[in-house]
Amino acid sequence: MSRSRRRFKASNMSFIEMVEMVDILKRADCDGKHGPYPNPNVRKAKIMAKVVRSLHRNFGVRRSKDQLRKRWSDLKLREQDQYRKIKIVLQKREKRLGTSEDTRDPPPPKEKQIPTPEDVEEGEAK
Repeated sequence: MSRSRRRFKASNMSFIEMVEMVDILKRADCDGKHGPYPNPNVRKAKIMAKVVRSLHRNFGVRRSKDQLRKRWSDLKLREQDQYRKIKIVLQKREKRLGTSEDTRDPPPPKEKQIPTPEDVEEGEAK
């Protein structure tokens, strides 16, 4: 095989990495519990890419989407006690912050209202 593939570190995930991953996946509704979505597989791939970027940015760890998908599945199906602990940590964090919003990513800037020519003519420019 002449193609080389990038290898990702196959080490254990730390608890705080799992908390970060679960936080992003739950907020983004990765399981699709809140309604049918037009392209669920594309949507899940985008969410996993967001998790990969976040883990790399916050912890300096490169993990593949497949590794994270497997870990997410294992947490929900096989390691329910660990999953419960993570959910409790997230609830405490949410209570402390008073919101479920992600504090690490600032919201996109809102568009400024551009005065229309009619407003300028009437002298009501904002």
